[in-house]
Order: sequence, then structure tokens, then C-alpha cells
Amino acid sequence: MDVASSFTTRRSGGYQVLLVCLLSLNFGIVFFDRNALNFLMPFVQPELRLNNTQVGLLASALSLSWALAAFGIGKLSDTLGSRKRLLVMATVAFSLCSFMTGIAGTFALLLGARLLMGAAEGGIMPISHAMIASDVAPERRGIAQGVAQNLGSSLLGSFAAPVLLVWFAEAFGWRSAFYLAGAPGILSAMLIWFLIDEPVAPPRAVPGVQERTHRTLDILLQRNVWVCVVLGVLLVSYLVICWAFMPIYLTQVRGYSPEVMGWLMGTLGISAAVASFVVAGLSDRIGRRPVMIVMPFVGIILPLAALYFQGPAWAMAALFFIGWSLNGIFPMFMATVPSESVDPYHVATALGLTMGVAEVLGGVFAPSLAGMAADATNLSAPLWIMFGLTIASGLIAMFLIETAPSQVAKKAG
Repeated sequence: MDVASSFTTRRSGGYQVLLVCLLSLNFGIVFFDRNALNFLMPFVQPELRLNNTQVGLLASALSLSWALAAFGIGKLSDTLGSRKRLLVMATVAFSLCSFMTGIAGTFALLLGARLLMGAAEGGIMPISHAMIASDVAPERRGIAQGVAQNLGSSLLGSFAAPVLLVWFAEAFGWRSAFYLAGAPGILSAMLIWFLIDEPVAPPRAVPGVQERTHRTLDILLQRNVWVCVVLGVLLVSYLVICWAFMPIYLTQVRGYSPEVMGWLMGTLGISAAVASFVVAGLSDRIGRRPVMIVMPFVGIILPLAALYFQGPAWAMAALFFIGWSLNGIFPMFMATVPSESVDPYHVATALGLTMGVAEVLGGVFAPSLAGMAADATNLSAPLWIMFGLTIASGLIAMFLIETAPSQVAKKAG
């Protein structure tokens, strides 16, 4: 049963498009800031004399505070029913943290700046998805949440960030690049404040599900939620390991210039942007479960290409594009399936829980362990870890229960 569809505020089609576009832009700016350090690491690492373990710890630190904020702020937005105000405050805060990253002169200061940035950014996606669940029609929820999470973050955080920031760092220095990364968030916060309405809070009791308890443990014990949590742990690990170590692997091991590395990493952004429409839209039509089973196995292509492909850079970019289309299912296990599996009043709590556990166990521990593995062996170790994570994810996805409204309606009919 699509529980979340039992309460959806009917908004005009134009407002629904505006909401999704602004939330997508905002999250794109968030990811531009979050990924900036990864793409600038070839400049930062030698100046601050960081080892691979420290590189992993920086990614872990942001993921830790991001995870705690994802659950804490998501829970707070459910309790207060004030989603827009919290979203605007978080957006302004993370922009200020980007400036702090630019002035850091030691590993300790850089670590502190990343912890604060994660705390500011973590609640943005659970709140955004909860707003979509309230204001966007259920039959378009999959593609709406896919676009909100993947389109802006892909075009800005994964494509524009490596290309623009690497160029800017080469021209003006890596510290100036962080100042550039922080500025757009202020404008985004203003647009949300003036153009987006506060969603109407759903009722606490929903006919047919009043008998359910809604403690955090009860939400987690629902089958689809815990499957999505496990998928989140595995695939967030895949994601952050790639961001943390692929840039330095491509430059230090494969011998690509920073500029070519920037374009190769930028290809990932184009791939995820396309997948936000194609993969998420496909799940609305044929179901969440088959798409979420197949796509992790497609993700195998990326680490294998980086390890073994010896052809031209444009062909490497094509392989990166295909492998990274795995990102199309991230909004599904982080938002769409959980929001279709719990009472609408607790959507932000469920999403914060899903994202929070994924960030703690995947985003925090994975890059640190991958960094230690790289120091103990070589920089190919993180890529082999990525390979194993995709295999495990495809197998875990087989335990999902279908929630797509189109498929649920077919079964009910």
C-alpha cells in the first residue's frame, strides 16, 4: 500500500514544477560545496601534507555530522511542522562553512570546517523530500524526487564542480575556489524563502493505519525501510569512496592531468543528471524493485574501467558515464521507497533515519577504511572495495517489496 499517497496537498502543476526545480537547484549547490574538497584534493593534499588516511578522515567527518543532522533535523521538521524555515537556515549555514574551509591552514582546522559543513547540510535532503511527498502528486513522486536529489546535484556538484573548481584553483588558488563555492547558497536560500510555501502538515492519524506505532525503531523494522538502509550503507560507501579517491587515483596512478581528471569526474555529473530522469522515470512505469536490482550491477563498470581501461580519455569518459548511471536509484532507496512505505506524518523522520544510518555506516567508515587500505597496499584498493559494494547491493535489492503506485494498482486490480 502506498501509505504516503493517502495525504497529498493538491498544488497546481506549475507550483509543483517550481518546487522541484528550486529544491533541485538548492541541493545542487549543497553538493557543489560538499564535493569541492574532493576535486581540489590534488591541490590541497600536497600543500597541507595529508596522507591517504587523512584524506579518508575528511570525507568521514563530513559524513558523520551530515548523518546526525539528517536524522535530527528531519525529526525536528516533523515535530515542528516548519520545513521551509529550517531548510533556509541550513542553506545559509552551509554556505558560510564553505568560506571556513577556504581559510583552513592545517588538517585539524580543515577537519573542523568539514564537520560544521556536514551539520549544516545534513537536514536539507530529508526536508526537501518530505516537502515533495506533501505537495507533489503520488503518480509523479518517483521522477520528482529523482530530479530533486539527482539533477541539480549532478549538474552542479558532479559536473560543474570538478570542471569549474579545478580551473579556478589553477588560475587563482584552491582557497579562492572554496570562496566561489560558498556564494550561491545565499541566493538559493532567498529564492526558497520568497517563492516556496510552507507545506501543510499532514494529520497525525491516517485512516487504516492508526493502529501502527511510529517510534523510530518501528519505522526501521519495516522491511522496505531496513532494506533501503542497507542499500544506503553500501551505495553511499561506493559514492564517497569514489569522490574521495578517484581524483587522486586518476592523477597519481593513471597519470591524467588535473584538467583531464576534472572532465572525467564531470562526466559522472552528466550521467547522474540523465539518470535522474531516465532511471527514476522508468521506476514509475515498471516498478522500483527491478530497477533497483539491475542498476547496482551496472555500477561495476566504473571501478573496472578506472583500473584496466587503456583507451583514449573520451572512451574512458563514456565508460564512466555508463557506470555512474547507478546514481539514478539513490533517490529511490533514500526517499521514494521509504516515503511510500510509512505514514506521511513521519516521512521526514523515516528519510532522515535512512539517510542518517547510510551516512554514518557508509559515509563515515568507508572512506577512512579505504584510505587505510590504500596506505597499507596502494590506491587501487578503494576501487576494488567499490566493486564489491555494487555486487552486494544488487543482491540486497532483491528483498524489496514493490511500492510504485502503478504496480501496486495493477496488483490491487
